[in-house]
Amino acid sequence: MPHPPFAGPYTPMLDLSSRLSHMDSKEEIHKRLSQVLVELFEIDPAKITPEANLYQDLGIDSIDAIDLLLRLKEITGRKIQPETFKNVRTVGDVTNAIHALDLSGAAIGS
Repeated sequence: MPHPPFAGPYTPMLDLSSRLSHMDSKEEIHKRLSQVLVELFEIDPAKITPEANLYQDLGIDSIDAIDLLLRLKEITGRKIQPETFKNVRTVGDVTNAIHALDLSGAAIGS
């Protein structure tokens, strides 16, 4: 059986190119967010819990936060206000913020 193209013990379970929608559960959003964190920053999936602090536990810096924000915009199809994102501290905060997007396409924080 051929190995998946991703090198390492973590195998993406979702197509990262598909968009998240308001109808996605928090669990589904968390899974997608975890995949993004692994893909962008090579974070150990075991460290990605809802309580994990993006900066202290996962080692994300301000430049990484911008990269994450841009990826979230890409997969949600919505503008995410930087002012709101700077109040986000944990993986759970990000999950909740994405889940809070409404179907009208309003930006988080507007």
